[in-house]
Amino acid sequence: QELQSSGRGRFLLERAAPFSAFLTDSFGRQHNYLRISLTEKCNLRCQYCMPEEGVQLTPKSELLTAQEIITLARLFVKEGVEKIRLTGGEPLIRPDVVDIVGQLYKLEGLKTIAVTTNGINLVRLLPRLKEAGLNAINISLDTLVPAKFEFIVRRKGFHKVMEGIHKATELGYRPVKVNCVVMRGFNEDELLGFVDFTKDLPLDVRFIEYMPFDGNKWNFKKMVSYKEMLDTIKQQWPELEKLPCETSSTAKSYKVPHFQGQISFITSMSEHFCGSCNRLRITADGNLKVCLFGNSEVSLRDHLRSGASEEELVQIIGAAVSRKKKQHAGMFNISQMKNRPMILI
Repeated sequence: QELQSSGRGRFLLERAAPFSAFLTDSFGRQHNYLRISLTEKCNLRCQYCMPEEGVQLTPKSELLTAQEIITLARLFVKEGVEKIRLTGGEPLIRPDVVDIVGQLYKLEGLKTIAVTTNGINLVRLLPRLKEAGLNAINISLDTLVPAKFEFIVRRKGFHKVMEGIHKATELGYRPVKVNCVVMRGFNEDELLGFVDFTKDLPLDVRFIEYMPFDGNKWNFKKMVSYKEMLDTIKQQWPELEKLPCETSSTAKSYKVPHFQGQISFITSMSEHFCGSCNRLRITADGNLKVCLFGNSEVSLRDHLRSGASEEELVQIIGAAVSRKKKQHAGMFNISQMKNRPMILI
């Protein structure tokens, strides 16, 4: 959506409660959603995420400690962040993840604590995470074929992920989001299988357009656009219905009538949603990224460790947010640009 034509004025009228000026950019976008990476490490080696030769990991002393994560989270929540998602790498391999969730749960004003995981450690940890306050979950799964799973992630573990998905539905997560990156020549022939997966389970299977990142050998031919996916699915289920969505949603959602779950498309490449972007990211080594595809970063860790006051930190965050561009570069430019590999974001 384009922002309301009269921009900021209209925007401020619509929100009775004052939203933090520091988290509002020059296009009136209010950033109430923060993603925090807990680690750069992962127990899988997905082809589109991690370069084959691996990545140079940041020394542990340069990664944020649990205390630093909570300090920053508290600051952002005070300024209006209502949702925090823990990401990685693979967040569930961080030994103190349950404790971090528990600490976040105590922050007043935070409405949602979410995690994006590859599902490998989920069955083991989910009961404790739920107890600590985790209330939303995204599980990455790009194929329903075990052998293909091993080929894509270069590791075993398909059945663990499936168990994790079922465990999440058993524990009452609604919906359990399943993230599926669609790649031509890999898994675009499984679209219908994934839609079928939503028949008897309360899932939201999210088909994600393949995106260019450092080291993932992106090429345009591998990308399957949302329109193409939709066409394929509609041939099988012509009665597919579009669901209403929130303004800041990145997903276009649909449902096959009478299916328990639904499907969504994340169209970052073919139809960007920069106009309603409400997200900020903190990398595991403490850098603030205002755009997933932008390569500008500012180190909150260094300021934190050199004793910056809360006031100074908020100023630094505000300055970075105000420099956020109207939209990210087009997909060809992004693929040429130097940025971190996905695993390090």
